[in-house]
Amino acid sequence: MGCCHADFAMVEGSDRGFTLGMPTFTFGAGVLAEAGPNAAELGLKRVALFTDRGLSGGEHVAKVKASLAASKVDAVVYDEVAIEPTDASLQAAVRFARESGADGYVSVGGGSVIDTCKAANLYATHPAEFMTYVNAPIGAGQRAPGPLKPHIACPTTSGTGSEVTGIAIFTLGSLNAKTGIIGRRLIPTIALVDPDVTRTLPANVVASTGFDCMSHALEATTARAFPRRLNPVQGLHRPVSQGANPFSDALATQALDAVGKYLVRAVRDATDVEARTEMMYAATLAGISFNASGCHLPHGLSYAVSGLTREWHIAGYPQGKTLVPHGMAVVLNNPSVWRHTAPVSPARHLHCATSLGADARGATPDDAGEVLAGRVIELMRAVDMPNGLSALGFGEADVDALAVGAEPQYRVIKNAPVDVGRDEITALFRAALRYW
Repeated sequence: MGCCHADFAMVEGSDRGFTLGMPTFTFGAGVLAEAGPNAAELGLKRVALFTDRGLSGGEHVAKVKASLAASKVDAVVYDEVAIEPTDASLQAAVRFARESGADGYVSVGGGSVIDTCKAANLYATHPAEFMTYVNAPIGAGQRAPGPLKPHIACPTTSGTGSEVTGIAIFTLGSLNAKTGIIGRRLIPTIALVDPDVTRTLPANVVASTGFDCMSHALEATTARAFPRRLNPVQGLHRPVSQGANPFSDALATQALDAVGKYLVRAVRDATDVEARTEMMYAATLAGISFNASGCHLPHGLSYAVSGLTREWHIAGYPQGKTLVPHGMAVVLNNPSVWRHTAPVSPARHLHCATSLGADARGATPDDAGEVLAGRVIELMRAVDMPNGLSALGFGEADVDALAVGAEPQYRVIKNAPVDVGRDEITALFRAALRYW
């Protein structure tokens, strides 16, 4: 993305560099079977294996357990992870972790499982009142005071990228919106990214997590460039997410290219091994990218959508409670955001659009937001995503409440390329009610 490296010119008082953090990761068909040797090499004797009820009796968990047993690593299983975790479900997981006697952790599941395992490891290793580590200004935003125990992350969905990030997201009941815990020490020690797991994913899960992957890459590329972050701290004291940078640009571009080519194929045909493998790889690339640069408005707005949706169910996800899949909540805000942010960096928005497969021939800088929004809408329609927030039951009367819920998410919102306040956030939600 050479055309945009001028964006990284230093300004007075800015940070002069950026720090990258990621685990050692292995990508390839069948690598879940390497969980045991990796645990043994880390010196682990007894691990707490985190998963959810839907996966606990399945082949992926069985493969990991067999590998651990073959390497003489004892495993005690926690399968009570909540899909779309809450502060209450995280605290239940922490209690298990403290009582498990484990010297390390293995997570087998989607982002909810991996995020829950990160939080359990943090609070069990460095006990504290729950809000201590929760992002400011909602919580105290303190960093982990020391290293965590080893964590081997084994993702079973193709989108969250949680296996390579230092971020754990959950719904805070008192706020009725999502927030998170972020820190470099939360990054898993090892990630085993096995595209074989995607054979068993329902189409709706592939679509939702795929759009999460897409938005990670779009937000990483369009985020405020790292020299514009007036944060002079250095080295390990730099925040995990520091703004767009040349490294995150390169990985995000590759991820967007894969999403544009393979997302629709992966959703429509579970036997399309190439498409599902490429989406799994794109998810990891986008995860590394946004961990380094940070997300911004689409994710910041999505947290209020998830918390305030009153009645929503979708096939492929647990029934019995209202649940908006994270990637769905994120993509429903995408087009309105890109139309708003494109004027400040039209070259980056056009680059994202063409990487996703848009035909931008003849497009001018003034067209950038519409070209990118149009390509995202095209992909949404191709896999039957809801037509904006109105499809989830929101209307004009709800936009103020959505804005109130999103406004405290300044960790991500302030990473946007433009400054926004309550009025702009309200307008973005209003523009996201319906797209076609």
